[in-house]
Amino acid sequence: MTETTTQIRALALVGMPGAGKTLCAKHLEARGFFQFRFGSIVVDEVVRRGQAINPENERLVREEFRQHEGMDAIAKRALPQLRTGLTSHTTIVIDGLYSFSEYKLLRGEFGDSMILVAIVAARHLRYQRLAQRPERPLTSEEAERRDWQEIENLEKGGSIAIADYTLTNDGTPEHLLAQLDTLLTALGLTP
Repeated sequence: MTETTTQIRALALVGMPGAGKTLCAKHLEARGFFQFRFGSIVVDEVVRRGQAINPENERLVREEFRQHEGMDAIAKRALPQLRTGLTSHTTIVIDGLYSFSEYKLLRGEFGDSMILVAIVAARHLRYQRLAQRPERPLTSEEAERRDWQEIENLEKGGSIAIADYTLTNDGTPEHLLAQLDTLLTALGLTP
């Protein structure tokens, strides 16, 4: 087992669309961890505005938040829920960290007690998964457009590049979750 000098309080998952972040987050939630999906802030706002939940409306809200509130807007909006999660759980899971600015804000909040895990997969596999997912499926063209938007407009590359750990999702969901469980054991993480 890897020894840690600081108790891990926050585990943030980052990756491109279709890499497997939500699969990992739901698995951790089923194991008893508190998990918060950053994308839910955007979806909730789309619903609040009475708009259809679709990739274009989500993109507009994401980019509007960041334009008016800064690149760390989603993390700032999420902090109250994350702090609440820590009142009843040893470790919280953040599903879908986007920008490097969000990473810096959370790192400032949690310090060394936060680790960042990148979930990566080959682009063609991610696009297949995105086309087949039951909720908010994307065509290959939509998936590619979203990749570019997230890299160019949302600073997503930096948070993936600086991850403390990287899990490769090039096989079955079970294989990815086994990698995740091995990492949790090595880090001694509990809900």
